[in-house]
Amino acid sequence: MNSSPLIQGYEVVIGFETHTQLSTQSKIFSRASVAFGAEPNTQACAVDLALPGTLPVMNKGAVQRAIEFGLAIGAHIAEKSIFARKNYFYPDLPKGYQISQFEIPVVQGGSVEFYLGDEKKSVRLVRAHLEEDAGKSLHEDFIGQSGIDLNRAGTPLLEIVTEPDMRSSDEAVAYAKELHKIVTWIGICDGNMQEGSFRCDANVSVRKPGAPLGTRREIKNLNSFKFMQQAIDYEIRWQIEQIEDGKAIQQATVLFNPDTGETRAMRTKEDAADYRYFPDPDLPPLVIDRAWVERTRAAMPELPRAMAARFVADYGLPEYDAAQLTQSKAMAAYFESTAKACQQAKLASNWIMGEVSRRVNAQDMDIADSPVSPVQLAALIGRIADNTISNNAAKQVFDALWLQEGSEVDALIDAKGLKQMNDSGALEKIIDEVLAANADNVAQYRAGKDKAFNALVGQAMKASKGKANPAQVNEILKAKLG
Repeated sequence: MNSSPLIQGYEVVIGFETHTQLSTQSKIFSRASVAFGAEPNTQACAVDLALPGTLPVMNKGAVQRAIEFGLAIGAHIAEKSIFARKNYFYPDLPKGYQISQFEIPVVQGGSVEFYLGDEKKSVRLVRAHLEEDAGKSLHEDFIGQSGIDLNRAGTPLLEIVTEPDMRSSDEAVAYAKELHKIVTWIGICDGNMQEGSFRCDANVSVRKPGAPLGTRREIKNLNSFKFMQQAIDYEIRWQIEQIEDGKAIQQATVLFNPDTGETRAMRTKEDAADYRYFPDPDLPPLVIDRAWVERTRAAMPELPRAMAARFVADYGLPEYDAAQLTQSKAMAAYFESTAKACQQAKLASNWIMGEVSRRVNAQDMDIADSPVSPVQLAALIGRIADNTISNNAAKQVFDALWLQEGSEVDALIDAKGLKQMNDSGALEKIIDEVLAANADNVAQYRAGKDKAFNALVGQAMKASKGKANPAQVNEILKAKLG
């Protein structure tokens, strides 16, 4: 393992807690809807409000999604797990406690693997446990009042907790992106960070190499990868400055302000003992038999890691390409459809990671909505491979396809006059004329100046109006120049 990078002589230590909203239609212990955007307090039923006489009933769909996640990350699925009451008092928690899991979570262990540049990384997971979300406090500063919206109360969450394995903000963001990919790939979460479906808390501390772990501060509710990196970087600098000034770091929960780029303490950080966990008397132990786990395993989709390995084995792609092409199910499907249609996997990979990705990212669209279909891209790649058109001409055709100026690649090539000149006789005639008109470059080349050859190639391409096949031009020129 490579040594950890140091910042001003300090090692950074980062762990993550991620609250993943599960993609059920109803809440974890009631039948109330979890649809986003409803008017405040219109989706909070008697169970969510903890009215007297109500009892929670477990949502089987939430358990199913927890099993799927555990299988996706190679974890142990507990045959028996326990729900506990996590006691704290806050206006958006109507019961005065949150139903969660403490001593025995449903998912135990596992790991998340990803690439940071071309270096393979692995982050160990401690656990993933089921719990209910709290409501939301709404602060109306202009009238000096606050309100409580309990629509989110009882929304099913899977809280995913890592070991403190990450050593930089880059590594932390790469982990978060990979985790986001996994939960959306298997369909247990929609991954919408703006709506709060995927919320990350980063526990950050610093220490001198070899020293015990430092005091951590938890940055709460990071809802974009950009802010995540900014918040962690600021927190690292702040902690180092405090220690260098002789001040002790106090364990705390902090918030990140994207307007100032700074973190600020919200409250001192609680420990487990402060929450007075105890088993919830209204919920029996959650029992998951092996048959349920094996049925789920059999129905699981091909996972990104396995698909990337298959792309390397079946299509001969580099590992980096395979990892990039399995960033989403849609991209993987787009690549595979293109590669099968054109039988040019590496060219397909290059175009999808390059021009196609550039366009869809610029327009903030999903690759599944690309105006250029896999069939069209495959036809275009086929015309590059058989030397009908050059790479430059192919980009012009791609532009036309993107703007939907036509749907047939061959028709666009003809209409724009982009066919390469492959007639060796015609090319020889052009090259003879170029050699006759550029005697100085010929003499320089024969005197050992390689740049003169490139000048001759350029003149030949210019004389052919860019239609000459560059490979053929090079071949004929070399033959004629001896």
